[in-house]
Amino acid sequence: MFGLDFSQVNWEEIATATLDTLRMLSASALFTFLIGLPLGVLLYMSARSTFGWVRLGYAVLSFVVNVLRSVPFIILIVAMIPITRSIVGVSYGVLGTIPPLVVGAAPFFARLVETSLNEVDKGVIEAAHAMGSSALQVIWRVLLPEARPGLLAGMTVTIVTLVSYTAMSGMVGGGGLGDLAIKYGYHRYETEVMIVAVVLMVLLVQLLQMGGDRLVRRFTRK
Repeated sequence: MFGLDFSQVNWEEIATATLDTLRMLSASALFTFLIGLPLGVLLYMSARSTFGWVRLGYAVLSFVVNVLRSVPFIILIVAMIPITRSIVGVSYGVLGTIPPLVVGAAPFFARLVETSLNEVDKGVIEAAHAMGSSALQVIWRVLLPEARPGLLAGMTVTIVTLVSYTAMSGMVGGGGLGDLAIKYGYHRYETEVMIVAVVLMVLLVQLLQMGGDRLVRRFTRK
């Protein structure tokens, strides 16, 4: 059909690239959430502080987050080559792609966390303060539980964004399905490989989105 011959596709190589994409995605998502969640909470808390030095810190942190969010990922991954090499020892392949993925996605997720916390009912927070809860107790017992549906939705959006980032990393030898699509589909004109890679990434995004939506519905209060 349309002159395509999928019998020539190296399915073993496709499977390896898929596993590489999943490895990049899982590792980068883990570190993104570990960094982005406390960063988002810090943005939320510092924005409401009455201390001048804390407000100044918020302005600086907010500026840094906005700058990192604004840099296109393909530029970020190239600019971070020296830093990536110093952290993991290489600047290409699966391992060399993880640091730029985290740096690119963590600020994005932090903003989603801040937005979710802003939507928590202020009355609930004031009630917790009135009962003598400390700032840490308010965060763990009120803010995060109340914002859980929004946080889960933010995690879903971030993971889907990371999938697209892993595809872009293929432009600089990042490995995975993106690298396979560019190497064979673009440079060697093997359209069948590119189609398979694109279909697999679309299916991955759909599965992640459906799973995230189910979690959001489960934890959303009726």
